[in-house]
Amino acid sequence: MAKAKYTDAIALLKADHRKVENLFEQFEMATSATKKGDLAHQICTELKIHTLIEEEIFYPAFESKIEAGTLEEAYVEHDGAKVLINDIEAGSPEDKFYDAKVKVLSEEIKHHVHEEEMRGEGMFAQWRGLPRQRNQSRSECFRSRISSCPSFTEA
Repeated sequence: MAKAKYTDAIALLKADHRKVENLFEQFEMATSATKKGDLAHQICTELKIHTLIEEEIFYPAFESKIEAGTLEEAYVEHDGAKVLINDIEAGSPEDKFYDAKVKVLSEEIKHHVHEEEMRGEGMFAQWRGLPRQRNQSRSECFRSRISSCPSFTEA
């Protein structure tokens, strides 16, 4: 299967959002504990990677360039998701409240995605609306953040 190509970093983040939404839908339809456990593990892994990329690369690049309240809320939403992710990973599908924890995580992520992707006011729209002269070009800004992350530098 050919790898998808993305026009920019925000398109990549949106693709991640769609992937996790699909995984949550699959979880809701799953009937076996094994399938639920596998899907929950995949959801948690995808969210941990996505959260790390946002917190280490994107959010610092957004600092002082978008509304402070929007960025602060995003960090707090990540913190809430991390608590649920840890609870889900520490449990099993047979545990009481396991499905409820995955459901609440799904709802929190839907809200978070809405806040990022909202047309006109969302975090991504604010970033895309920045005049280029106000800072480095957006791609240069992200490149400089990525190159400062040891896990993203080339050997």
